[in-house]
Amino acid sequence: MPLALQTFPTVKDANAALQASGTRYLGGGTLVVRAANEGDVSVSNLVRVADPDLARIAVSGGKVRLGASVTMAAIVRHPELAALAPAARAVGGPAIRNMATVGGNLFALAPYGDFAVALLALDATVAIENSEMPIEAFLSSRDNSRAIVTAVGFSLPAAESFRFLKVSRVKPKGISVLSIAALLQRAADGSVTSARIALGCMADRPMRAKAVEKALLGAKLTPEGIAPALAAAGEGIAPITDPIASGWYRAEVLPVHLGRLLLS
Repeated sequence: MPLALQTFPTVKDANAALQASGTRYLGGGTLVVRAANEGDVSVSNLVRVADPDLARIAVSGGKVRLGASVTMAAIVRHPELAALAPAARAVGGPAIRNMATVGGNLFALAPYGDFAVALLALDATVAIENSEMPIEAFLSSRDNSRAIVTAVGFSLPAAESFRFLKVSRVKPKGISVLSIAALLQRAADGSVTSARIALGCMADRPMRAKAVEKALLGAKLTPEGIAPALAAAGEGIAPITDPIASGWYRAEVLPVHLGRLLLS
């Protein structure tokens, strides 16, 4: 069945069109086009928006706003987003990064969506037309969403406060076994005063490791100091099983790679 493509000048017009049955939004195409090529016949009409604001990167006063159509390649190239470059670079190879978008990554099912893991650790907000919501709330309700994401916003992390790790079996662009993002604030003596830890592949979408965060408070990033956090890594997770790895394997290696990230 052929796919029809409609282009609208505004998000409002495109949102109205999206309410029709069999309609999907087309961003970079790495999700919806692949699904169509693999035989998904539930979609008959694609909708896109030509508004250039959706592809704009704004960094000002320590705040970052990424339009939903900003690509991973654009993030990697941006001089003020060097802290996020490892997370953007973790998304596929060069051809995929030239197309994969911030908005699309928010909807990617595990084992994809590595950049969304980074956004969750950064406590991002997600803009949908005229409203915004915390990313955690968005991720929990995204399955029922029919509105177009327009942007994400977050505070630029302080130097050396943000860490990201993707584990895969194929280098350099394999699918994730797991991914971890951490935003850590530390006191002058090195003890952790604030921690946000996000995990990929430990559920069907990015999730917070709240037990790990709690265990890190007041701890120093030494093998002894992080031991309680590593022991708590398995609390609340439901790792996926796919051709890349079993859920059991993912749960077993999570503390190993979390430890490497925290000690790096």
